[in-house]
Amino acid sequence: MHYTRLSVNLVAVLALPTFALPTNPIDKRADNHTLNRERADAVKAAFQHAWNGYKTYAFPHDELHPASNSFSDSRNGWGASAIDAFSTACVMQLPDVVNTILDYIPTIDFNTTTEQVSLFETTIRYLGGMLSGYDFLKGPLSNLAANATAVDEVLKQAQRLANNLAYAFDTPTGIPSNNLIFPNSTDGSTTNGLATIGSLVLEWTHLSDLTGDQTYAQLSQKGESYLLAPQPASSEPWPGLVGTNVDLKTGLFQDASGGWVGGDDSFYEYLMKMYVYDSAKYSDYKDRWILAADSSIAHLASHPSTRPDVTFLAEFEGQTRIFQSEHLACFDGGSFILGGLALNEQKYTDFGLALVNGCHDTYVSTATGIGPEVFQWVENSTSPTDPNNPPPPADQEAFYNKSGFYITASDYVLRPEYLESVYYAYRATGDQMYRDWSWDAFLAINNTCAVGSGYAELNNVNVPGGGGFNDFMDSFFFAEVLKYAYLTQAPDNVWQVDNQGANQWVFNTEAHPFKVNGPPV
Repeated sequence: MHYTRLSVNLVAVLALPTFALPTNPIDKRADNHTLNRERADAVKAAFQHAWNGYKTYAFPHDELHPASNSFSDSRNGWGASAIDAFSTACVMQLPDVVNTILDYIPTIDFNTTTEQVSLFETTIRYLGGMLSGYDFLKGPLSNLAANATAVDEVLKQAQRLANNLAYAFDTPTGIPSNNLIFPNSTDGSTTNGLATIGSLVLEWTHLSDLTGDQTYAQLSQKGESYLLAPQPASSEPWPGLVGTNVDLKTGLFQDASGGWVGGDDSFYEYLMKMYVYDSAKYSDYKDRWILAADSSIAHLASHPSTRPDVTFLAEFEGQTRIFQSEHLACFDGGSFILGGLALNEQKYTDFGLALVNGCHDTYVSTATGIGPEVFQWVENSTSPTDPNNPPPPADQEAFYNKSGFYITASDYVLRPEYLESVYYAYRATGDQMYRDWSWDAFLAINNTCAVGSGYAELNNVNVPGGGGFNDFMDSFFFAEVLKYAYLTQAPDNVWQVDNQGANQWVFNTEAHPFKVNGPPV
């Protein structure tokens, strides 16, 4: 089936000036995070286009299918795209969108769903989105809210949802079940994963701090405690780097495999973010992040045989390294940069910038200018018969020789992680180069993924035009892709990373900013 894509010419589609890729030499001097209005307005217009498509054809369902102008409810039918768009509409200061969502939130029935509920996804999207919008509309962006009573209801709805989810923690250890069947059962899984256990503490702790009810923080931190002191010792092949699956009854890790990749990723991310959120209370999280970061630099940093200038982080199985990574892992540069800023430790910032450069290579090497879902490489010392690290296939040898990686999953599902890390790189350095990289990625996404009433996933980033569409626009496109692209071009403000040399807000893994609870670091 043929889909009509949005034109590359932004004038025809979004009524904007025409934007070209930067042609001027890169200015290495810091620009002090001044506004690039033309670019910021272009990203805002892309948000408005996607929002208008969603509101017309999908709201209040979870996702827009932009090619067919239809919808789906993969997140329990509670309006995931609206809630994920809430904080982005706030920072873009779009009062019509903000108030549409604000009026909608009190109407959601979080007691009712016919689908299985993911504790993790519901926490990062729904809880995160509501708490972030509440912080903004009770704080620096209160002028956007037309109905102050509705703002109060946002926090009440977040608390209602958490109360409905809280039985997930009713296990012998307090480690939560992830897959819930409302109102009070689970799918029967006996284990949970590192990221799905370890990426709840920021949201649930913030809910406690906002409501004064410490139950939510205590529940999430009890499960997290097994990750901060992992057992058995064999599950931690290097200090701070741990396995993936944890037994709900015993709290014991079931393996020693993992990395800064899907299934594990946001556990490492939240170690530093909990410290940023309240450095006085959560120094133990910071200590575990330092262990993981130092071990990653020492043991997982890897340079492809054909591109020694490129740095990726390998996965691991015990102390065996697997030279594979993925688009999801491209958040890692931002995590190291945030750690460097919060700890005033340049080695972490520098290593984070090297990781950002590596993910930049995955973008600029493809036909669309967008990085693939999964990729691999080998090192100079890798045996050609290594079962864990095969050489590139014959049809990708030339590509590998030039790029330093070969593609094993070529799709793009509107992921934000590269834009996320480029944002942190820009905030840490003020270097115009990173602004340009973010802009290039935004243009590539706009020109290639735009279809019908919104933006859709691509089948193959390494063929011109992206190889066709998967007719789906995930809610995180609103929450993350467009927010990071916008904030990189936007002026300084209190919610920006490293504002005035400190972090007054911290972003959850869905890019929802929370006001920090402790002294800014």
